[in-house]
Amino acid sequence: MSTVSPDGTITGDVHTVVGDYSDAQLAGQRWSNRRFDHVSFREADLAGLHTERVTFVGCDFTGADMTGSRHLATTFRRCTFVGTILWHSLFRSCSMLGSDFRGCRMRPIEFDGVDFTRATLRGANLRGADLSGCRFREASLVQADLRGAELQSVDMHGARTTGIRLEFADLRGAHVDPQLWTGALLTHARIEVPQAAAYAAAHGLVVD
Repeated sequence: MSTVSPDGTITGDVHTVVGDYSDAQLAGQRWSNRRFDHVSFREADLAGLHTERVTFVGCDFTGADMTGSRHLATTFRRCTFVGTILWHSLFRSCSMLGSDFRGCRMRPIEFDGVDFTRATLRGANLRGADLSGCRFREASLVQADLRGAELQSVDMHGARTTGIRLEFADLRGAHVDPQLWTGALLTHARIEVPQAAAYAAAHGLVVD
């Protein structure tokens, strides 16, 4: 079975980890090549946690402190991050499929090549974040605050975007549905000519 060494590194031949780590003190640990199935990390101290090629399925991080954590090629599938502290963290080449981020404290944070397909980011505060190249297919971005965000080449097809704030955001190359152009706040947003044509069409304008 898996064991935890004095320096906090998870080792062992069995890759699947189960149990309840609610309120656990796990700050600064390093985990790799592990799978956590429906494990509770509620209110746990995960500050400075480093994960690489770890899979979390149905795990609960409600109220956990993940300040300054680092995650590389890690999967968070249908996990709960309600009220989780994520500021100063890095997620690179990670998947957040179907996870819930309502009430998270995120800024400042770094996302590099992250897949938020079907994730819930309703009301998320990601002002000024660099989300270039991230995927938000079928995600909930209702009333999310992305003012000033870098959104070049993001994929928002199928995303729910009613009331999303995109003032001063850079949307060049972004893949979006027509309803974004009518339901978002877009003052001073930066777009390309084809997107301007799509904006006009969404508002019933004819461009000759």
